[in-house]
Amino acid sequence: QVQLVESGGGLVQAGGSLRLSCAASGRTFSRYSMGWFRQAPGKEREFVAAIRWSGGTTYYADSVKARFAISRDNAKNTVYLQMNSLKPEDTAVYYCALALTAGAGYNYWGQGTQVTVSS
Repeated sequence: QVQLVESGGGLVQAGGSLRLSCAASGRTFSRYSMGWFRQAPGKEREFVAAIRWSGGTTYYADSVKARFAISRDNAKNTVYLQMNSLKPEDTAVYYCALALTAGAGYNYWGQGTQVTVSS
């Protein structure tokens, strides 16, 4: 079984920055792709960013490209999401997820962390 625990959310003004962390336990973290998703009130959950097991390949939603950066530290079993130039429309609950097989969907999800960006 895998446990994912997000942290680092909070309230920030527009233009500010936050760094989210997701600590994983229960499997060999370094073998799997990780992703970040978000869900705003009244909206469906959407993809934000993903990173392959080696950290060498990353993917971003167009809405966050050039503002957000995903990274991972396999020694610490942790994936990060650095969020810069935050906008009110980035307000959402952010979830990290683990994919047992790259490209085949995500199998495990964290409980989420709230990010609120004020204008």
